[in-house]
Amino acid sequence: MVEAIDEYAIGQLKEYEGKKLVSATKEGLKLEESEDEKKKKDELKTLFDGLCKVIKDILGDKVEKVVVSDRVVDSPCCLVTGEYGWTANMERIMKAQALRDSSMSSYMSSKKTMEINPENPIMDELRKRAEVDKNDKSVKDLVLLMYETALLTSGFSLDDPNTFGNRIHRMMKLGLSIDEDESIPDTDAEMPPLEEAADAEGSKMEEVD
Repeated sequence: MVEAIDEYAIGQLKEYEGKKLVSATKEGLKLEESEDEKKKKDELKTLFDGLCKVIKDILGDKVEKVVVSDRVVDSPCCLVTGEYGWTANMERIMKAQALRDSSMSSYMSSKKTMEINPENPIMDELRKRAEVDKNDKSVKDLVLLMYETALLTSGFSLDDPNTFGNRIHRMMKLGLSIDEDESIPDTDAEMPPLEEAADAEGSKMEEVD
């Protein structure tokens, strides 16, 4: 879909040539699974149930629920909307309307569901850290960072880009083994005062004359 009207049209078109149309960005997407895949999925749900609760506690009202996903392949997580709510693209279009109905926006812009990928190494390591200490500050930072990254990759807009940027910088410092409180050395003391520098320059000019 490349035109804004496409989002409206597809939202009203429920089926085509006898085929039911389902949005992959909304909850309720069901994929065909073999018995072995269903068994593995149930085992992963049990294994990651504790992490789902930890993530929900950290994010609070930002998401309605946190569940184990069977649609995500590479990313650690994604955000999906309610079955009858707006998609991320539709929400973006409606926010751009100058005369939009704010009451409808609050109703249709339903709470998001976070789906985590249990086979992603980032999520697996996060699970291990949360099991050791769910109050670990790095766990909270990583969860919030993944949520904000998922907002962008899922097509939503950030509520506070500055906070997101600061969190990225903090994680970069951590990756570079830089102390969070460490600051750049003050180089002003190494520079001569302007008056002294001007006098020295004047003396050089006199010598040339």
